[in-house]
Amino acid sequence: MTVIAVTGHLDLTAPTVRLVRDALGRLLARHPAAELTGVSCLARGADALFADAVLAAGGRLVAVIPSPAYRDSVGAGYAPEFDRLRAAAAEVLVLPFPTPGAEAYEAANTELLRRADLLVAVWDGLPGNGRGGTAHMVTTARHAAVPVEVIWPPGSHRRTTLT
Repeated sequence: MTVIAVTGHLDLTAPTVRLVRDALGRLLARHPAAELTGVSCLARGADALFADAVLAAGGRLVAVIPSPAYRDSVGAGYAPEFDRLRAAAAEVLVLPFPTPGAEAYEAANTELLRRADLLVAVWDGLPGNGRGGTAHMVTTARHAAVPVEVIWPPGSHRRTTLT
């Protein structure tokens, strides 16, 4: 069994979404579906793209939800996608934090790394904005000796604002 966790940016441009989706598909194709488990917090952007790619590859999806109130924080536009992915997950672990926030996100990241044989990071390689973000997760994984595969295809960009 290969367990692959994901971290990555929320704010990918539409062309970048296509590039990342293709790259994730190629990466996951290297693993037999019967042996593939993907672990994601189901956030919009990289997490959702990864979750979809795991399902498309025939793998097992595990959702680690930072808080029972997490869905309320994802935004109305993304909520139906979040619900679809959560319903498709073979396992859903909801962490006991009353509200989503830095502590809950860090705990979710710790759980992802605890389970992971590999961390896939959809990451532009730039410094992050603090604990719980993509850059922090990559650093934490590397210190924990969890292999990291960075996906940032040429031509990828982040949006300047989240919508």
